[in-house]
Amino acid sequence: MDTEAYTSKPEGRIPNSRFPLLVHRNAIPGGGVDAVKARFLQNGWLNNWDYPGIYEYPHFHSTTHECLGCATGWMEFSLSVDGWTRVRIEAGDVIVMPAGVSHEMVGRSDDIMMIGGYPEGREWDNVQEAYLSDEDFRAAAKRIMMLPIPSSDPVTGEPLRQWIDAPSSVDAGLNDFRDGLDKTG
Repeated sequence: MDTEAYTSKPEGRIPNSRFPLLVHRNAIPGGGVDAVKARFLQNGWLNNWDYPGIYEYPHFHSTTHECLGCATGWMEFSLSVDGWTRVRIEAGDVIVMPAGVSHEMVGRSDDIMMIGGYPEGREWDNVQEAYLSDEDFRAAAKRIMMLPIPSSDPVTGEPLRQWIDAPSSVDAGLNDFRDGLDKTG
């Protein structure tokens, strides 16, 4: 399994995260709805769903981190990491997405089936930058900063070393974040 890591920093009213977004390539060889769900459940990423893709508008979550596994087909994301980046995933690939990272589906195969999961079964929300007031943005950013690091990676079941070893929020650009808050209100 190869893992790609993408970094982000606050951008407009998108908080993004000090944690890297991870793409585990060929994490669950061959994919499959049952295999992807079973792996997520085995590693404590619950509240699972399956759906032919994800929302086709940019959104982020402020109440939980998220994992997205491709069970069949392929899908292309637009992600608020490294500027705005397009990432294509295929059956067996898994994205581990920190809360605050905006994402949307911008392309897909006809047979796409995605599986979602959340650490310890946390409930997710749906936040869209375009509809955030300054007050709502600050509240979402505070919720994100208070979230714990998940106890395990949804694929390996091991600690999320890339997140545990991430720089503190100060080192990761807290001044940029504060500048963004100053500009929004």
